[in-house]
Amino acid sequence: MKIIKKILVFLLVVLLIAQFFGPEKNDGDIATVNTFLVETNPPADVKKILETTCFDCHSAKTRYPWYDKITPINYWLDEHVKDGKKHLNFSKWSEYSLKRKEHKMDELYEEVEKGEMPLNSYTWTHSEANLTEKQIATVVAWGKKVQADYKQQMSVK
Repeated sequence: MKIIKKILVFLLVVLLIAQFFGPEKNDGDIATVNTFLVETNPPADVKKILETTCFDCHSAKTRYPWYDKITPINYWLDEHVKDGKKHLNFSKWSEYSLKRKEHKMDELYEEVEKGEMPLNSYTWTHSEANLTEKQIATVVAWGKKVQADYKQQMSVK
């Protein structure tokens, strides 16, 4: 029994010390998404959806919840943001080729349409990110239009 107590005390000390360390924050400038917003021109309702459901994990600026201060949760959140930005980064939109932009718009509306985005792990703690059928349809229609515009631009070149 003494060995179990020692192990538990050791783990508690390690957990307490770990609270003083954490990953680097994704605290860039949200204005970096302006190129994307200007180029794709989402209507106000779609822009609001993007702000509440997409930009935290897919841009240079994340709005962190209070529990981000807790290790190891902060590392788990950091991995989500890094993975999200690896797949789609609205802050780097100007660096994408026309073909890549067209493809990313296709992926964006398909993921939303299939209910794969936003992730369930995100909507559990961000109830405002739970999309209604109407919101999904609005995002899909906008995404298809933007994708068609990119396809048309590619055919002209």
